[in-house]
This record gives sequence, structure tokens and C-alpha cells, in this order.
Amino acid sequence: MTTLIFDCDGVLSDTERDGHRPAFNQTFAEMGVPLDWSEEEYAHKLQIAGGKERMASELSPEFVRANGLPTDPEGQAATIAAWHARKTAIYTQMAAAGKLPPRPGVHRIIAAAQDAGWTLAVASTSAEASVRAILEAAVGPERAARFDAVLAGDVVKAKKPAPDIYLLALERLGVDPADVLVVEDSRNGLLAATAAGLRCLLTVNGYTEGEPNDEAILVVSTLGDPDGEHTRVIANRSRATPGEVVTLADLARCLE
Repeated sequence: MTTLIFDCDGVLSDTERDGHRPAFNQTFAEMGVPLDWSEEEYAHKLQIAGGKERMASELSPEFVRANGLPTDPEGQAATIAAWHARKTAIYTQMAAAGKLPPRPGVHRIIAAAQDAGWTLAVASTSAEASVRAILEAAVGPERAARFDAVLAGDVVKAKKPAPDIYLLALERLGVDPADVLVVEDSRNGLLAATAAGLRCLLTVNGYTEGEPNDEAILVVSTLGDPDGEHTRVIANRSRATPGEVVTLADLARCLE
């Protein structure tokens, strides 16, 4: 039986530019710290896996002193945890309000895969509440509830590009790695999947299209919808033959 494991941000929805970034910036404003990440700055932050880790990257000694923040590791960890909890709440509200629509083809592929009896999971470094909100917004509560696993946030210590979350997914699902296809959008996710011994399809976005993708079995602009945005194939190292959209048969051929 074929298994699909989806990343969340940038895969299920194009969340980074218009979701996470504004939520981070609103949190910084509410907390009274002089941070406001531009799109260019946030592109660099995306090289750091995990929201808390991105926030913590700003805590230089100079920034801490200038803003009266805790100087001890425990105090800084508590501060980051509080910031991140507020950011997650803001982001989850955005998702629930329908402000972060699914990427083209996501609902179509997930519905087809579930109807065909495939195993489905999500593996993300984002907070679980955020991931579940995006998943429900993308496919609806009923189909979201049918996912076999949703692994997110701090469920593993080492985040992407470490393979830990995909290794955990394999353990939880009890599936053969040869039958698993990962859907990612970034190089960090690609490296995590391939380090776990899994084949990976990339659906890139404006932040990630220029990243190296040599390890990916298939690279496309989007999964595509017949009546919406069509698929553009960027690199194909599989037996799949996508046309205007990526089909379930194309995904199966990625594993041949």
C-alpha cells in the first residue's frame, strides 16, 4: 500500500509569506520588541527549522541587553516559549478564518489518495495546533480526521534537515520505506526525507524554487488543478508523466 507523507508549510498551503511571517511580526509588536521581518529577511529565517528556533536566532547579547530580555538560558527559553505560544494563536486564528487557502491540487490529491486506500500522514516542524488548523482548512475536518498520523512541532528533538521526524513517521505508521513518497517544498525538507531513505517530490514556491533539488524524484511548481493553476514540471527523475496536473498515478510512478 502506498503512503504519502506531507510537509505542512509551503506544501498544504503557501503559509510562509502571508501566514507565519505576519504572525511573527504581530507577536513582536505585541511583545514590544523592535523586530519586523521583511520578506527578504524571512527568506533567510526559513533556513532555520522551527519557529522557536527562528525567534531565538535574534537573541544576540546586544539585542538582549538593548531590550531588557533575560540573559540566562532558562529565562530566554521561557521568553521564546511565550512569544511562540502567542504567535501560534495568531496563526491558528488566521487559518481558521480561511486566510490561508490550500495550494492547488492539495485537496484533489488527498481526496483521491484516501479514496484509493492509501496511508496518509503529515510531518512538520511547525506547532501541532498550527498544522492541524492548516490541514482542516485544506481538506475539511472529515478528511483531516482520516489522516493516519499528524507529527508536528517538538515531537522530535532534531528538526529538518535531520531525518528524525520522517524516521518517527515510519515507526508510527509501520510502513515499508520503499512504499513511501514524501511531498515537501524546501531543501531542508528534501534532505530530511532522503536522509530517512525516502523518495521525495518537491512542490516549490517563491522562497524555495531556486534551491538545489538534485535529490528529488520530481520537482513541480504545483500539484495543479484542472480548472485552476496547472503544473509546471521543473525536474523529473521518475517514471511519472505529469500533464496539466500531477495525478495519483504519477505519484505511484515516483516509487517505481
